[in-house]
Amino acid sequence: MTRRIVLIAALAAWLAGCATVPPEAGFPDVQQQVQARIGQRVRWNRGTPQDAQARALIEKLLSKQLTADNAVQIALLNNRGLQAVYENLGITQAAVVQAGLLNNPFLNGNVKPGLTGPGPEFELTITQNFMEILYLPLRKAVAESRFEAEKLHVTGAVIDHAAQTRDAFYRVQRDKQMIEMLRQIIAATNASYDAIKRLREAGNVRDLDVDNQRVLVEQARVELAATQAALATDRERLTVLMGLWGDDTRWTIAPRLPDPPQPAFDLTDLEKKAISNSIDLAAARHEIESFGHQLGLTHATALVPSFDFGAAGKREADGDYLLGPAFSLPLPLLDQGQARIAHAVAELRQKQKSYVALAVRIRSSVRAARVRLLTARRIAEHYRDEMLPLRERIVRETLLQYNAMQVGVFQLLIAKQQQISTGQRYIEALQDYWLARTDLETILQGRLSDVRRDVSSFIATMPGMNNN
Repeated sequence: MTRRIVLIAALAAWLAGCATVPPEAGFPDVQQQVQARIGQRVRWNRGTPQDAQARALIEKLLSKQLTADNAVQIALLNNRGLQAVYENLGITQAAVVQAGLLNNPFLNGNVKPGLTGPGPEFELTITQNFMEILYLPLRKAVAESRFEAEKLHVTGAVIDHAAQTRDAFYRVQRDKQMIEMLRQIIAATNASYDAIKRLREAGNVRDLDVDNQRVLVEQARVELAATQAALATDRERLTVLMGLWGDDTRWTIAPRLPDPPQPAFDLTDLEKKAISNSIDLAAARHEIESFGHQLGLTHATALVPSFDFGAAGKREADGDYLLGPAFSLPLPLLDQGQARIAHAVAELRQKQKSYVALAVRIRSSVRAARVRLLTARRIAEHYRDEMLPLRERIVRETLLQYNAMQVGVFQLLIAKQQQISTGQRYIEALQDYWLARTDLETILQGRLSDVRRDVSSFIATMPGMNNN
C-alpha cells in the first residue's frame, strides 16, 4: 500500500513538472480572426525580432499621407493599451494550465514529548486529495471554455479599437474640410465687407447694410476658431488611438472627406450576416458552455468535495515504528451543496436568457444601422447634387440682380449666408455617412457598436432612398 502511494505521488509530481504555460497564449487565433474580419494585422509585442518589423511598417505608413485603413493598421500595431489587453490571454491561459494541476499534498506532523519514560512520540502524515483526479476533466473544461471566450473578447477589443480609430479619422477630416471652407468664407466675406464699406462712404448703402455684412465676417471667424479647437482635440484623440508620440505626431491626412463610394454597400441578408459573424454571441456561447461545465462540477462535488488519502507514520515512546494508510473525508451532514447547485443553475439560466436578448439587440442594431447608412448617403448626395448647385445659382442670380440695382444688399447677404450654411451641412452629412458606414461595418465584423446618432435626427422620408 505504501509503495503504491509513493508511486502515485511521484507520478503526480512528474505530471506537474511537465505542465507549462504556452507563450503564444492563443494569440495566433486572434490574429487569424482579425485578419479574416477586418483585413488588418495585429502583433503582440514581447521583445522579439519581429517587433522591429512592425515598427518599420509603422514608420513606412507614417512617411506618407495617412488613409483611414493605414491609421487603423498603425493603431492595431502600436497602441499600448491594446497591447495590455493581449495580456488577458496569458492570464486565462495560465488558468487553463492551473486547472490541469493537482493540488500539492499535505504533510502534517506532531511531536509529543514524554514527561516520563524513554522518549517523545512523533507522527507524520502525508495525504493527497485524490478526488481531484476525478474532477480534473471538469475543471479543465470550465477553464478552457473561459479561455475560448477570452480569445473572442480580445478579438472584439481589437475590432472596437479599429472602429474607434476610423471614427476619429473621419472626424479629423471633417474638421480640416470645415476649416478650409471657413477660410474661403472669411476671404469672400472680407472682400464683400471692404466693397460695402466703400459703397457706404459713397453714400449708396446704409450703416445697417455694413453691419449686416460685418456680422457674416465675425461669425465666420468665430466658427473658424471653434473648428480649429475641435481639430486639435480630435487630432489628439486619433494620435492617442494610434499610440504615437514625439516626432510621430506630425502625421498628415487628406484634408477632405471622400464622397460616398460606388458601388454601394451590399445590404443583403444583413441580419443573417450580423448573427453569423457576431463575436459577442460566440463569446456568450462559450460562457454558457463554461457555466454548464461549472454546474456539472458543482453537482459532482456537492456531497464529496474532497477525499484526502495517504500514509501515516508514527514513532511511539518505546521506539516502535507504526506505518499505515491515512484518509480524511468530509461528512455531508450540515451542507449537502444545495445552495451551490442552486447558485450554479441560476447563473446558467441567466446566461442563456442574456444570450437570446443579445441576439435580439444585434438584429435591431443592424436594422437601425442600415437605415442610418441609407439616410446618410441619400442626404449627402442630395446636398452635393441638388442643394449646393441650387445655392450657387441663387447667389449668382442675386448678384446679377444686385448689380442691376434690382435687389438690395440685404438680399444678397441672405443668399450668401444660406449658401454658407448649406456647405457646412454638406460636410456634416459626409461625416454622418462615414460614421454610419463604420458602425454598420463594425456590426457585420462581429462587434455590436453603440448607436451614435438617433435615426430620427435624419430626414428618413426623403425620396429616392434606394442607394447606400
